[in-house]
Amino acid sequence: MPTSENFDRLLEQFGSAAFSAEPDSWSVNTDTPNASEANETYRYQYGVPIQTVDSFLRLPSSVVSSWCSDANPAGFLVNQATRCTRSVSVEKCSDIQALSMLFYINSSILAVPKSSQMVNITVQSVVVQSLNRTRTLLNDSDVLRLPVILGELCLNTVLGVSYHITYTDTGEIIEAAASFVLGAINKAALSIQQSFEISFTQVDTKPVPRSGNPGYVVGLPVRAGFRLQGSGIIEKANKYSPLTILQSTSDQDCLAAQGARTPVLFGYNMISGCKLRITEAMKCQPLTQTLLDLLKGQSFPEYVASFGNSQAQDVLDWVPITYLYVSEQSSCQIPVSLEIEVKWTKYGSLVNPQARIANVTATITATTVKQLPSGRERTIPVTSSVVFTDISSPAEPGYKAWPTINAKLPFDFFFPFV
Repeated sequence: MPTSENFDRLLEQFGSAAFSAEPDSWSVNTDTPNASEANETYRYQYGVPIQTVDSFLRLPSSVVSSWCSDANPAGFLVNQATRCTRSVSVEKCSDIQALSMLFYINSSILAVPKSSQMVNITVQSVVVQSLNRTRTLLNDSDVLRLPVILGELCLNTVLGVSYHITYTDTGEIIEAAASFVLGAINKAALSIQQSFEISFTQVDTKPVPRSGNPGYVVGLPVRAGFRLQGSGIIEKANKYSPLTILQSTSDQDCLAAQGARTPVLFGYNMISGCKLRITEAMKCQPLTQTLLDLLKGQSFPEYVASFGNSQAQDVLDWVPITYLYVSEQSSCQIPVSLEIEVKWTKYGSLVNPQARIANVTATITATTVKQLPSGRERTIPVTSSVVFTDISSPAEPGYKAWPTINAKLPFDFFFPFV
């Protein structure tokens, strides 16, 4: 906390564009504890840096520029995903610690802060990426693959690391695993992009399905659910949320396609459909209900998560779906199309905007069906579609991510503070 006595020292230590956070900020208090603290059992709390034997679990990230900084600590229960640029040289790749698997698993994690109980970081999986970006999962993940120079290539360099931490409800870490993506860099490369991620799962519980953290990721399912009276949002447990549309089948028969659904994926405009053959024997009311069930499915949701990591208990973080029914005034109206429009916006920093769903509208359009003469048939197309619309405010002409201001303030702008 800044005071008049320590302000100059804090300004000198933290006032620059970048500073080292490890030496002083998170050092363990070595003062003699009082009687109440002596018997205290330490446990990890939300946001507390995860301690290792020699320091903290590092999650490299970009700080001021896009270059990687290894001083970023991983906070307990703080899911993070970072991406940064690493300077490389094929001739010295075996000497760059951040390109080796060993750099990320060689230090054991403390099960609880200030304890001697340690948890080793195990290798969960290793994926090798070729120069043409083809990925292959290795069968044996226990083998430690270190960078090696082969001609004008450096093999087994770390392109991505994903940590997964398992903890108890008392704040104790019991397992730690790391998944790696290794790749090759050629002599012409001066830098590479590295990605890092960390996630947490409480023991004896199932992980909550996410479609981004926090913003939605293109290609992942749009999360949706129902709200029960006096409680939060109820989601289906499987990875595909209940927001689905009709799935096209090879025979294109609507009555045979009942139950075939495909999940709505964020950012993907989709259209599907089938053909309905109507005869004079079909009754209007049963046909209408059959088509509604076909278009909406058996359980069309009421809410959609605004973010990819929205929690079920945070009802205000969920967007209600608006339903519209478009029809004509006639004796027999049957629904023939379901159009879902998802409006989303970029949220947060201009440098790293997150996709957030702002509004969802489901429009059902009906058409008039007249009684057919005996022996006659009619074929009607039935369609489902999803459209994603970006409603973010457009940037002004010439506006950049790092804007500069070249303007004079009014002469009385600071009045009366001269």
